[in-house]
Amino acid sequence: MSSIHTFARFLFLSCCLVILAGCARDIPAFLPPADRPMEATNLPWPHNHVLTLAYHDIEDSDPDQTFVSVRTDLFVAQMQWLHDNGYQAVSVDQILAARNGGAALPPKSVLLTFDDGFRSFYTRVFPILKAMSWPAVWAPVGKWLDTPPDETVMFGNQAIPRSRFGTWAQVREVARSGLVEIGSHTNNLHYGILANPQGNREPAAATRQYDPATHTYETEAAYRRRIDADVQAITRKLREITGKAPRVWVWPYGAANGIALDIIRKHGYQMALTLDDGLGNLQQLMSMPRVLITDSPDMVEFARTILGVEPAPIIRMAQVDLDYVYDPDPAQMDKNLGVLVQRIADMKINTVFLQAYADPNGDGLARSVYFPNHWLPMRADLFNRAVWQLQTRANVKVYAWMPVLSFDLAPNIHRVSRWDPAHPDNVPAPDPQQYQRLSPFDPQARAAIAGLYADMAANAPISGILFHDDAILSDFEDASPPALAAYRQAGLPDTIPALRKDADTLQRWTRFKSQSLIQLTNNLTRQVRAIRGPQVITARNIFAEPILNPESETWFAQNFDDFLQTYDWTVPMAMPLMEQVPAAQADKWLEHLVATIKQHPGALSRTIVELQARDWSQPGQPPVNDNTLTRWMRGLRLQGVPSFGFYPYDFGQNQPAMEAIRPALSNAWYPYH
Repeated sequence: MSSIHTFARFLFLSCCLVILAGCARDIPAFLPPADRPMEATNLPWPHNHVLTLAYHDIEDSDPDQTFVSVRTDLFVAQMQWLHDNGYQAVSVDQILAARNGGAALPPKSVLLTFDDGFRSFYTRVFPILKAMSWPAVWAPVGKWLDTPPDETVMFGNQAIPRSRFGTWAQVREVARSGLVEIGSHTNNLHYGILANPQGNREPAAATRQYDPATHTYETEAAYRRRIDADVQAITRKLREITGKAPRVWVWPYGAANGIALDIIRKHGYQMALTLDDGLGNLQQLMSMPRVLITDSPDMVEFARTILGVEPAPIIRMAQVDLDYVYDPDPAQMDKNLGVLVQRIADMKINTVFLQAYADPNGDGLARSVYFPNHWLPMRADLFNRAVWQLQTRANVKVYAWMPVLSFDLAPNIHRVSRWDPAHPDNVPAPDPQQYQRLSPFDPQARAAIAGLYADMAANAPISGILFHDDAILSDFEDASPPALAAYRQAGLPDTIPALRKDADTLQRWTRFKSQSLIQLTNNLTRQVRAIRGPQVITARNIFAEPILNPESETWFAQNFDDFLQTYDWTVPMAMPLMEQVPAAQADKWLEHLVATIKQHPGALSRTIVELQARDWSQPGQPPVNDNTLTRWMRGLRLQGVPSFGFYPYDFGQNQPAMEAIRPALSNAWYPYH
């Protein structure tokens, strides 16, 4: 019996060792405490940053979310919690003084703001502020306060009793207290207007109106006139009531617009408040983010919201082809969009990189786009609706995914050309193995690309831009005439053989090309932000090889450190199968890529690692196995990668399967469920 007992113990221990060995693959390497990332709540408060809170109505009971109301007792408790936890309400005067070189803002600075001009600010909030000596901003809508007492206020599509809103006399009184800054919430632009052929209504202050009778959009000139008239009207009213020119502009629904912002600046405004995420800083006073206090949160939820505001957000992303949504039948196309929106909402991620151009051939060349423009055919007027539906129904930020160079424009515009070392006497020509790209050195190309980006920005309320991976130049490109002229003007040789003749010249040429591509994307960013607003975020794809092997910049004209310095987000294509890495070695390759990224200080907080959900190296390009993709995502988590996502998402086929990847991808899912 003893021998049987001994054997049983041996078998049991062997099984345990096998199980532990299997589990060991998921155990992260030990990191000393000093090397571990700190939680955002434990980090020092960033210098001269401010947390801005956006309140609306305050009600004693049954807070109505039509008005984003908060219960009075909870509001009092929230103010007490802020005070007890070291937060300090600051005034607009303090913020502007700090911006101008005066006294720095205290740590945990909070700017309290109250939108729409509800009477509850005067009857409930103002006495509390006076008791605490805490300043705030009250931003009424001019038209609503102009409404006579015996009439109703049109609040969106609802007729609301006038008694719910304050009076100009109350505005005058609180302004004279010295405690309350009166901001502008427009004179009469707090409503939605028709924004696309499908019937979406979007914020009037930030949207070019669509006319279904003529099938045209409001021109920039007409839009400017409409906004300027409104800004003049509310500015004049507030100056007459308060005796001071208003300094704070509060966007209705938080929706900003760069053209409108230009008008606002000209009327003397020094701050503009959105509803974007994060802390504000003194360098972005014209696009200050705010935390919307909604659903009358209890103290646990309120504290979680305040403590969850981080200087560097965590991104969980899916990159989506609108080509999967498009259908010649508008009804079917709308059904497809509905499926996408629902799946994104169910996945519980926070960001979508959305294709704004059409690529049904899969070769990366934009021959048409999904928005009205002056340069290419419009396959369907779809981009605006898709952006709006995703933002409002799936609650995600949407970045416009656009090529940088791969547009099928007029043939007289020069293309990126390759000098062929195997046939040096041949005339340089586009490389058939590469993206077909316009030369970034051709002024016509730069102007046309900027025009396309401007038309895109005017069409849709995007949160950001993703510059595609087509912005590359090999070590034999670009040999087009405008490129050679640009090299010559920069003091470089003007032939490819001469540019490659020695290591020093080759390095100078490589750096010139890398910087030229960055300058082009910077110009496109300025173009988009001028139209859509300074809050627009930038991201750019980078191949893995320039990260793993910096000397390969020569082959790509991409430099990881340049990207980190230039863009809000760098998006490495962490796609081992695309890089011909054997499947058995893919996990190790990803670990090595992340370890290399970590060698660059602060890189993880500005990097979105993009995994592949399709195996392009195989015939038929099958989906990557859901278990494999999930394992990769969990591996990124174990290595401390905060932001990541995947491409492509074939939502119609549920590939990858949402149910499989969601626990590893969504912050709303893991680790709470």
